[in-house]
Amino acid sequence: MIEARDLTKKYGELYAIHKIDLKLERGDVFGFIGPNGAGKTTTMRILATLLNPTWGEAYVGGYSIYSKPKEIRRIIGYMPDFFGVYDNMKVIEYLEFFAAAYRIKGAARRKICDEVLELVDLGYKREALVTSLSRGMTQRLGLARVLLHDPQVLLLDEPASGLDPRARIEIRGLLKELRNMGKTIMVSSHILPELADICNKVGIIERGELHYNDTVDELMKLVRQQTVLRIGIAGNSDAAAKLIEQSSYVEKVEAHEGQLRVTLTTGEHDYSELSKALVDAGHRLTRLTEEEINLETAFMALTKGITS
Repeated sequence: MIEARDLTKKYGELYAIHKIDLKLERGDVFGFIGPNGAGKTTTMRILATLLNPTWGEAYVGGYSIYSKPKEIRRIIGYMPDFFGVYDNMKVIEYLEFFAAAYRIKGAARRKICDEVLELVDLGYKREALVTSLSRGMTQRLGLARVLLHDPQVLLLDEPASGLDPRARIEIRGLLKELRNMGKTIMVSSHILPELADICNKVGIIERGELHYNDTVDELMKLVRQQTVLRIGIAGNSDAAAKLIEQSSYVEKVEAHEGQLRVTLTTGEHDYSELSKALVDAGHRLTRLTEEEINLETAFMALTKGITS
């Protein structure tokens, strides 16, 4: 559904994005991650045909951004990170105005507006003034607007930006529902752990260059070179630490207040004998878990916080 080849945008000597290669299939949910100023918005604006690249090519739904921009706009829904709303309109009037712009007429227009309001859980606000909506509700209204023409592709630039925890959870649930509907979604966000729960693919961009573009599982494998265990010991943790250190597949043991942080040697993931040795030696385990590697940890490991 989305394919970019060598996509580049240059301002003078500054590269906003540089040689971006990207391919998303129908139904993919792609998390676009990077520091502010890394090039996420520039990439999305180019795919939405709102900005021309300096060079490179991109296709959305099989249409070229150069020769078929109108066709692309018919099949996408683009939600910028900051967008204006008409405050003096009611919610239903706001949606009907944009539905008319999409040339949806008559009874079909009212039906579609009601359906998208229910989808984003704003049906009870249909007669409220837009100006009375909270920030989270306004974001959901913006998402409802881009869904009016049932787009195949959604380009969502920081849809959860500035929202409180409850509103972020609501937006995440809505994105999951859209994913289940088979939409191809490209979403940028700084709320990294939540993206891992939604996306099947992620891209990490820094200083205009796409450093990583693959599945979430492959990203975790790339970052996790060593298995790290958290072991709780009831009793003498120092003696347990000395026992563990004798193992050939343990690289390092750190003890702190009855808790052991055990780093296994590179490539070693089986620690079944470790727990058996501790129990056989009379130690009582209160905890044995692998230290979690999440999307935020991976992002910090693969980037330096440099912007273009």
